[in-house]
Amino acid sequence: MATAVKKSTVKKRKDLKRIEKGQVHVHTTHNNTIVTVTDMQGNTISWASAGVIGYKGARKETAFAATQATEKAVNDAKAHGIRRVEVYVKGTGQGREPSIRAIQSCEVDITMIKDVSPIPHNGCRPPKRRRV
Repeated sequence: MATAVKKSTVKKRKDLKRIEKGQVHVHTTHNNTIVTVTDMQGNTISWASAGVIGYKGARKETAFAATQATEKAVNDAKAHGIRRVEVYVKGTGQGREPSIRAIQSCEVDITMIKDVSPIPHNGCRPPKRRRV
């Protein structure tokens, strides 16, 4: 009889990037908060959202969920060596200010905070006037 050959599995190790400075993009809507930590070129290092943490429905839109999502994304990025970040906030949700406070509580230096929410310059064209 042939003996069973055991296959050895090789687990790929996650390479840690040594990055000093990065960017944190916070996208807040009325339903969710998505936080992405990138390097200065825009390559994603880590990300988190209120839904990934385990919240569903109306709990995803709370400021507390935004705080926890931000802490998770920033702490994962700190493992790669992030120390200084620029913060870009987009959207009109409840998690704008709490996410910035969460970044500060993670002992990461914030060098810049910028609001990049899209603003319509002239809006959509109104409908034609009604003729009776």
